[in-house]
Amino acid sequence: MDQDREKEEESHESVRTEKAELVNGDMGSAEQTDDHSPADTDRTGTDSHTENDDSGAKTQSELRSDEGSTHTKETNEQKLFNIASELLHTEKAYVARLNLLDQVFCAKLMEEANKGTFPVDVVKNIFSNICSIHAFHSQFLLPDLEKRMGEWASTPRIGDILQKLTPFLKMYAEYVKNFDKAMELLKQWTDRSPQFKGIIQEIQSQEVCGCLTLQHHMLEPVQRVPRYEMLLKDYLKKLPQDDPDRRDAEKSLEIIATAATHSNSAIRKSENLKKLMEIYEMLGEEEDIVHPSNEFIKEGHILKLAARNTSAMERYLFLFNNMLLYCVPKFSLGGPKYTVRTRIGIDGMKVLETTNDDYPHTFQVSGKERTLELQASSEQDKAGWIKAFQETIEIFQQKNESFKNALKDAEEVSNAELGKRAPRWIRDNEVTMCMKCKEPFNALTRRRHHCRACGYVVCWKCSDNKVALEYDGNKVNKVCRDCFSILKGEGIAEEKKKGILEIEAGQFTDSSIMCGFLQYSEKSKLWQKVWCIIPEKECLVLYLYGAPQDVKAQCSIPLVGYSVDDSARPTDPPASFRLTQSKSIHNFAAETEELKQRWLKVIRVAVTGEKPERPQTNGSSANMLDNNNTPEASTDST
Repeated sequence: MDQDREKEEESHESVRTEKAELVNGDMGSAEQTDDHSPADTDRTGTDSHTENDDSGAKTQSELRSDEGSTHTKETNEQKLFNIASELLHTEKAYVARLNLLDQVFCAKLMEEANKGTFPVDVVKNIFSNICSIHAFHSQFLLPDLEKRMGEWASTPRIGDILQKLTPFLKMYAEYVKNFDKAMELLKQWTDRSPQFKGIIQEIQSQEVCGCLTLQHHMLEPVQRVPRYEMLLKDYLKKLPQDDPDRRDAEKSLEIIATAATHSNSAIRKSENLKKLMEIYEMLGEEEDIVHPSNEFIKEGHILKLAARNTSAMERYLFLFNNMLLYCVPKFSLGGPKYTVRTRIGIDGMKVLETTNDDYPHTFQVSGKERTLELQASSEQDKAGWIKAFQETIEIFQQKNESFKNALKDAEEVSNAELGKRAPRWIRDNEVTMCMKCKEPFNALTRRRHHCRACGYVVCWKCSDNKVALEYDGNKVNKVCRDCFSILKGEGIAEEKKKGILEIEAGQFTDSSIMCGFLQYSEKSKLWQKVWCIIPEKECLVLYLYGAPQDVKAQCSIPLVGYSVDDSARPTDPPASFRLTQSKSIHNFAAETEELKQRWLKVIRVAVTGEKPERPQTNGSSANMLDNNNTPEASTDST
């Protein structure tokens, strides 16, 4: 029942206050009145991730142009100088941000970690190789740029300097690859350690942070390489074809553009994370929505029609890929603020166009947690919301179905079709170990490769074979050793007997009582994300995998005889529980309290030696719901 009585004086459009001026090296750009960003408007359209930075710079450039007493067109040489000046200006701001991350955040946290307050490895894993990135830019690239701008009249070129950057792009690949893990660790230890949280909050309150969080500052290195790419592209547009710097600039762009392409996925994640942080702050930092699995879709004002009277109350909606936040606006001098009344999961959601004689532009959103009758500001606004809901629901359902099919269809291509038909590639993030030799992957010595014949993810040792594949026009492709043997007519050597843990996760998942991701910590070790399965055939055993397609479990826990404890402890994450037996202690944490209770319902039966039943949720089996870790909504009925 809706008990809200607040009414806004008028409906207004959502104003998104971007903080991008402090991201991508634009910190303090207002003071740099002598620097000019390029006037080419194509630059803002080439990459949405730097749109705000460039648009701000262009505004300043345009203003300066308008204020000029003369109307002479800027010469090409001036434009090239302005681009080089912008590069230097943003590099100075970037180095200042790197110093903040390396010498302030990382140094302070490491100082406390050395006292034993929290593990040193946590700090190292969060900040990755930021120290090396900072050293290169502060000691080499920035001084070179400053020197070159001082002698620009005699040496007007930057391509040769940026060529020095290209060998160091591997540092960025390492940082970007570690970014998701760093965000998870940062969230985990902010919740877990008051001292850890206190240090970060104390630094964030300082003026040097510009009212931004550590997460915002850590986005900077992820976005920096595409920034170089955009500046170089604009530089080359203005550079004459016969200019001596053209060859160096083109070579630099080629390498930097490749690195920027590899960073695109991480940049999209970082932009989404930045938006999640903004919403988190708008919700009073009370809703736990900052997670890589949450993707922002749409937000805006809406009217809610009351069930018992004819009044319409102003509300605010935040739509994500997996949930809808139904909010009430609240008065605030510091920008828009909202209170969440209900979370409605996308799983099982329906949206219907409705007709109301008294209120035009209405539609209904129905979920398992609540049904809402809403009124849009116009027919166009209504159509926009309905389209957004329908597309989100459709994508959610497709992912559910795709995951289900992936588990069923992950079997190898038959020997008769091997090499003749393109395989379905197992995704990188679905495995943590080689699907042939079962050795765990890592970023340096054992990286992921795909067999072009069967689609399995294997290590370099198991993919060190090449053979012509018919489906690829008989081109020579890398294949795993088993496919190589089959295609060469040698047959596969007889496998040794599998160990107790050498059971593929995919074989269990589709016929499991319960499966899904949980955070796991044995005794007092670091928490890690694991794929947990209680199979129907072995319903008294809990298997732990690194990922849903791993071919070997990390460990198995025979549940009979274990004690279950779900009491809250201040050092544990939310929604946690423990399994204990003698000296064995296994700590788990679910994404939501509701998900935790479903796991406990099954485990409490299994520890007694009885076969648990598969929980049913909203007409679909619990295991498929857990595969997506859908955040559950609250039961607030207001």
